[in-house]
Amino acid sequence: MRTKTILTWLGSATLALSFTVPAIAKQPTSSQSKPNVLFLMVDDMRVNYGPYAEQAPKTPNIDKLATNGVAFNRAYSNIPVCGASRASLLTGIRGTKDRFLAFNTADKDTPQAVSLAQHFKDNGYTTVSLGKVFNNQFDKKAGWSKAPWRPSDKLKLKGKKNARANLKIRHDYQTQSANDIFDKTDKNSLAYESADVSDFTYLNGQIAEQAIKELQQFKEAKQPFFLAVGLKKPHLPFNSPQKYWDMYKPEDLPVAKTNSLPETAPQQAKHTWGELRNYYDIPTEGPIPADKAQNLVHGYYAATSYSDALIGLVLAELDALELDENTIVVVWGDHGWSLGEHGLWAKHSSFNVANQIPLIIKAPTMPTGTSVEGVVESVDIYPTLVELSNIPTMNNIDGTSLVPQLKDPKAKGKDAVFTRWKTADTIRTVRFHYTEWRNKQGKVTARMLYDHQVDPQELVNIAEQEKYKNVVANLKKQLQQQIDLANKS
Repeated sequence: MRTKTILTWLGSATLALSFTVPAIAKQPTSSQSKPNVLFLMVDDMRVNYGPYAEQAPKTPNIDKLATNGVAFNRAYSNIPVCGASRASLLTGIRGTKDRFLAFNTADKDTPQAVSLAQHFKDNGYTTVSLGKVFNNQFDKKAGWSKAPWRPSDKLKLKGKKNARANLKIRHDYQTQSANDIFDKTDKNSLAYESADVSDFTYLNGQIAEQAIKELQQFKEAKQPFFLAVGLKKPHLPFNSPQKYWDMYKPEDLPVAKTNSLPETAPQQAKHTWGELRNYYDIPTEGPIPADKAQNLVHGYYAATSYSDALIGLVLAELDALELDENTIVVVWGDHGWSLGEHGLWAKHSSFNVANQIPLIIKAPTMPTGTSVEGVVESVDIYPTLVELSNIPTMNNIDGTSLVPQLKDPKAKGKDAVFTRWKTADTIRTVRFHYTEWRNKQGKVTARMLYDHQVDPQELVNIAEQEKYKNVVANLKKQLQQQIDLANKS
């Protein structure tokens, strides 16, 4: 089968990257006046390309897209958890202390918001959602031209009494041993799995397979499309076909050098990584044993390479159908993930590793093979795609279009971007990261500051050092202004 041949090649390809020589993408040859949009959303994926590629998972297809588009090297999620991050991006609205706190929040928290998909649909696009796009697939469902599709839908059982059975379906274990553990415990079985199966056996592969079918239909329809494809891995459990596990030697995998909170960091920065602890093979308290930590890294890397290969298949089909020259392609991660750094696992923290995200945009007529060093954030994607597609600008959304930086990577962008998690609010500039924690009365109870110019791994909290007093005061003022503005929206 053609796709199998492509996948075999992609899985073994090694691509050299260059981000220094800009080129201009070919003008679209399609008769369509509006560009298509292919939005590839990857769950829980850390930054793996460009200057962050050392000791990272192998992602040749994402790397290739970066050389053919524009890579944003300092992009950040606005909220380091899946559902809230996606709700924020797809509505173009920031989270606050009262908004986007749970997993399924777009309809509940922003009932009047026009989703990104809805805006494209209102302007003549066919809009399709595959896999995990909104965390709750029925949020803002009117924005899709047909019902959002997930491969587990056909397997799902009705009724609250089947909640456990449906969780097993979503976790998608392919080995008998993992399924036996799930059946015999009230936990989530194993945190990782490698099975001798094809790429399309797991639900993750079926999402990519469906995306290819949708592209083929779009080719025949000759109508502009907005296709959102939400790949689930490397979200827990880290399940992937065996061949991706075999891409890595255990002894070559990196081990976190910082296995405790940074020096002088407040205890508020710590969390218990309960998402991971709910798995059968993970201790319920205390540190993870070294061999288990190595296996978790192995599983995460394998699952990341698995999704990269699926992205390669989808992009190869886009090219084969000759849709690529008139299609905007976005690869975006909903947030980062800690692999033992600072003694933490999973997301749910204010550190860079849990908030920095991959963001690559390839657009017709835009320069290629460049990278942007200015700070950007997820809410910027909504206005960017609107401007690139020449459809009307939306009012009442946050974020700033990135088109000026797509045209000129050295163009001045934002001075700062903002993220938040529960009681923590963060401001980031190109150089600094400053976070404040507040109590219910709004009083600051703790803070931390990192100077990325000298401490890129965030190992020493310098918020109380005298020489950074003016820096803290300035960042604190900007942060408060943004909090006040967001709370009024």
